[in-house]
Amino acid sequence: MHFLRNLIRKQSLVSILVAIAIALVGISLTWGTVRAQQTFTGTPAPKPAYFDRMVSAIDSDRERLVTIFKDIHQNPELGFMETRTAGIVAKELKSLGYEVKTGIGKTGVVGILRNGEGPKVMFRADMDANAVEEVTGLPYASTKRVERDGAEVPVMHACGHDAHTTWMLGMAKVMADLKSEWKGTLILVGQPYEEGIRGARAMVEDGLYTRHGVPVPDYLLALHTAPGPTGLIANVGGTRMAGSDAIDVLFKGVGGHGSSPQFAKDPVVMTAHAITQYQTIVARAIDPQEAAVITVGSVQAGEDNNVIPGESLVKINLRWFNPAVRETLIKGIRSVNEAIARSYGMPEDQLPTMTMKGSTTPLINDKALVDRLNPQLVNLVGQKGLIEDFPATTGSEDAHLLKGDNQDIQFDYAFVGIADPALFAKARAEGLMVPFSNHNANFQVDLNAIPLGAKVASTMAMELLGNAK
Repeated sequence: MHFLRNLIRKQSLVSILVAIAIALVGISLTWGTVRAQQTFTGTPAPKPAYFDRMVSAIDSDRERLVTIFKDIHQNPELGFMETRTAGIVAKELKSLGYEVKTGIGKTGVVGILRNGEGPKVMFRADMDANAVEEVTGLPYASTKRVERDGAEVPVMHACGHDAHTTWMLGMAKVMADLKSEWKGTLILVGQPYEEGIRGARAMVEDGLYTRHGVPVPDYLLALHTAPGPTGLIANVGGTRMAGSDAIDVLFKGVGGHGSSPQFAKDPVVMTAHAITQYQTIVARAIDPQEAAVITVGSVQAGEDNNVIPGESLVKINLRWFNPAVRETLIKGIRSVNEAIARSYGMPEDQLPTMTMKGSTTPLINDKALVDRLNPQLVNLVGQKGLIEDFPATTGSEDAHLLKGDNQDIQFDYAFVGIADPALFAKARAEGLMVPFSNHNANFQVDLNAIPLGAKVASTMAMELLGNAK
């Protein structure tokens, strides 16, 4: 690690920024991820006539957007509980003249702005927060706690969804102001429960394009915060993120007194053996050249020191790119569970159960769309500020699932740096790759990144809609 750290320090800032998008999803920087050429190498597109007016309008809207951002940050909501946030989105969009639909997939919100014949562009912003206790010390830090699954948990926007939602609202205003400069239909989606990879699918299954009558878009866009310095955009074609599954495993046993384990069948011990055996699935059943991750994120069993509980709940997360790998992981987990339970004498009708809670497929950006948008995005941040090549990561998303069965929709998902440059520089001076990671209790969005994200979203939409005039 010491050698690698010294190597990293010798790389250009451009190479370092590549790691930032990777850090977004918790991937360590490895030898293979550092490359010499990562920034935009093409020719910037000529600035459209509306470009400076668009940028100026968003800058003028900064105070309003920051106020909205701080409010959402201070009042975070977990997945499928985003009633307050959804209310803010609906109110703001209605005030701007959007046709608004609410309650889609429980708490989802859609705003539609029709502006004549032309392309249909959808932009997705996720609204949910994390069960993380904030330690940033910011004056608008979250102190919120809520009950979930029978337990009180802290809530924090530790993944930037508050920024995503604010970016969309900034975009909503400037696109309404610039209606004379574009033609088509803009569809803005406030999506619930991205963290559980359940919200996009819930909206589609609730009849997003049927019962609720939302137009099927030609293009689907989304952005995500990354802990790189404000001013960075990373937008790359091809496979960008892994598929993911959330699985709950319930081990059943026979409870008893801690002093007499011979009269019980301990599900905690079964669970402990299973957790270690899960990793042998990756190590011995998967081709070493394939990506596969099994993470146990939570184990819940019992309450008292001297009581053997009757059940143990294990919460598992999978990451994969190859569907065949996914099947091997799931079958392997089931086999491990059942074999261990049988070895402890559990009858066939009391074997562990598996509940599939949420899943998503690998996220793939349409390269042609990326190649169209990047020459305009570079006008915002300059050629050194636009990353156009970095490795795919085992993070996951569900934004692309908003396509539903409409697989011909072109899709692009980009990253935006949100770390205060001074904070980022301090972290680098201390030998750290980034000052914080997503889902970290110290995650914080530079307020200067609020108007930037709105500009990125608006630039992407205007490139697709403005040319239809």
